[in-house]
Amino acid sequence: MAAETLSLAGLEKTSLRQQALAALRRAITTGELAPGTHLVETELSESLQISRGTLREAMRQLQQEGLIAAGPRGRLSVRHLDAKEIRDIFAVRAALESLAAAQLCELADRAGVIAALHGAIAAMDDAERDGLEPRIEADLNFHRTLCRLTGNETLLHSWQSLEGNIRMSIMFAGLERAVRNMDVKRHADIVDAIETGDKAKAAETIRAHMSGAAQNLVG
Repeated sequence: MAAETLSLAGLEKTSLRQQALAALRRAITTGELAPGTHLVETELSESLQISRGTLREAMRQLQQEGLIAAGPRGRLSVRHLDAKEIRDIFAVRAALESLAAAQLCELADRAGVIAALHGAIAAMDDAERDGLEPRIEADLNFHRTLCRLTGNETLLHSWQSLEGNIRMSIMFAGLERAVRNMDVKRHADIVDAIETGDKAKAAETIRAHMSGAAQNLVG
């Protein structure tokens, strides 16, 4: 994709690397930079109005996150997932988030947890009016919050290590299917299951959620 087609405006002079990283991550997550797109340093540095050195730093981080990959002769491009990788990502998510749900059910006082999850649901509802990027971020925030509320730092870190792959999976099958996976009601069902305190029910609700999401993407 030519640099001039991207909505990447010139950046402020502070934290250029972080701003470039955020702009590129956003472009990849929303499909503005499609899977397989070769990333040309000269075009991107000009579009972002940053040095090629700063751009390379941001792109190294994106490689670590799994959003871009090196191909023949080291050329970097937006990573392309296949159906098996999508299923694998959602299987691991199901394992992590069902564990999170079960741990939340074990809390004697779940009121604060339920309130925080309802807040994340409300943010998802609000984001429906704000466009694709806010919807993606609100969806990711719900699942991140689910893990964070357990207080299990290892679980949260494990989920965050998948976040690049999760972002790559979002637009795998196009906008219509991606948005279908952000349905607020499907996420509210998770909160309702956790609120019951039934560990088995909450874990199974998560597994069904992830299985349905993966199936929606791979068909």
